[in-house]
Amino acid sequence: MKNSVLIFGDQLSLQNTALGAAECERDVVVLVEARDSGRAHKIKRVFQFTAMREFAELLRENGWEVDYRKMGEAPQFIDALKDHLERHSPDSLLVMEPNNWSQQEILKSIAASGVAVQTTPTCQFMTPREEFFRFAKGKKRLLMEAHYRQARKKLGILMRDDGEPEGGSWNYDAENRKTVRDWKKDGAPKPPPAITRRRNQSAVAAAVAAEVTQWFPEDVGRAEDCWLPTTREGALEALEQFIETRLPLFGDYQDLMLQDSPTMFHSLIAAPLNLGLLLPMECVTAAERAYKLGHAPLAAVEGFVRQIIGWREFVNGVYWLKMPDYLQTNGLGATRKLPAFFYSAETEMNCLRCVIQEVRDTAYNHHIQRLMILGNFLLLAGISPKEAHEWFLEMYVDAHEWVMAANVLGMALHADGGFMATKPYAGSAAYISKMGNYCSGCSFDPNKKSGPGACPFNLLYWDFYDRHADRFASNPRTSMMVSAWRKRPEAEREAIRHEAAKVLAGLT
Repeated sequence: MKNSVLIFGDQLSLQNTALGAAECERDVVVLVEARDSGRAHKIKRVFQFTAMREFAELLRENGWEVDYRKMGEAPQFIDALKDHLERHSPDSLLVMEPNNWSQQEILKSIAASGVAVQTTPTCQFMTPREEFFRFAKGKKRLLMEAHYRQARKKLGILMRDDGEPEGGSWNYDAENRKTVRDWKKDGAPKPPPAITRRRNQSAVAAAVAAEVTQWFPEDVGRAEDCWLPTTREGALEALEQFIETRLPLFGDYQDLMLQDSPTMFHSLIAAPLNLGLLLPMECVTAAERAYKLGHAPLAAVEGFVRQIIGWREFVNGVYWLKMPDYLQTNGLGATRKLPAFFYSAETEMNCLRCVIQEVRDTAYNHHIQRLMILGNFLLLAGISPKEAHEWFLEMYVDAHEWVMAANVLGMALHADGGFMATKPYAGSAAYISKMGNYCSGCSFDPNKKSGPGACPFNLLYWDFYDRHADRFASNPRTSMMVSAWRKRPEAEREAIRHEAAKVLAGLT
């Protein structure tokens, strides 16, 4: 029996279980560079296609026959795959369970055409989907914290022999929220240089960049500016550099936003992790080892572990639990179109201008910039969740549908009605001023609540709670804001409504 082994472009691991179910001497591997996946940042395309080509060469070095379809060979993924199946006539198609719904639909289409499709379990997540479904069964809303603790216990990560969490606490978030003022008091520790400013100089990356520029001329960014590691060895080196140079201070400053240091102490490994160049458990154990050796404090290590065992696994579980309807969710009835400045960065709001320019240049922002500047603005302005989700999916090098669906629709935009976040992540200029240094270079005053020069975040924040007061008045985590708004004199509230309406009318 001869098989074809389909490896999707985000499954680039020798631990891929479909490879484990195949025989190197008999079966053939197929990889396809998709041209029909919608718009994407050029850096994102170069990163993914370069990694795919490097992985195909690694497979060949390990004795596999590889049928590799480059982006210029077929406009549709499904057409390239069907052509492969016609040419090789395998008895079955082996594939590791896909990470995204659209990939699963491709497999259904292939199976409907009469090809036997055999799916193997994923190696890229630690929580099997059926296990997550059991965790979620019967619950009206999910708490990441409950899932995180369950996973910590199951995996034995940062756990004591008596079954209690290391240090006696599950959560060190309170120690991981240092502000700009704290950073200055600490002597303004300087992060390592931002590696997003480097370039991947490999010959493969250069060739891919030229092709991406040819085939996707309208996409955002410069193809030649790809900066990410595209091989397993490069990804491991990036992980090691994070553990050695960034992890010790990652916890303290993980929420800090500095316009002259966009990457701060963050790991920058999400993109290779989401392609399979790294596996989640090796990242977690590397951080835990750093704690046990005394190289990094517990709060920093727990914060990093939480991002992988907690949020990464949780948003993946929510995605598969709620798809395919999740992409249409719009619990707050937001319908405003995405402003053009989300592509041009031409806005007077310095925080938005800086963060959007960074993602235009590098295809990267760290998670608080995404949540509390970009997502916050989109939430407060009532931007269409569908358009917002598509923008995030397009712009970020680590973005895949399973990543962005719950993070954007559930967490940032509260579009799922609170299923995965008990309160909307709405913030005024006070938060941005406290956690970032953007306001000093802005034409708006973060301390002004209304009137000339008032920060639009302040106006939109209160207008948001005015528009949704009935919904959030009964939520214990938001009732205080609604009550504070309702206690204001009517003349003051009407002035804020009027000024907020002018801000919203100017979003074109």
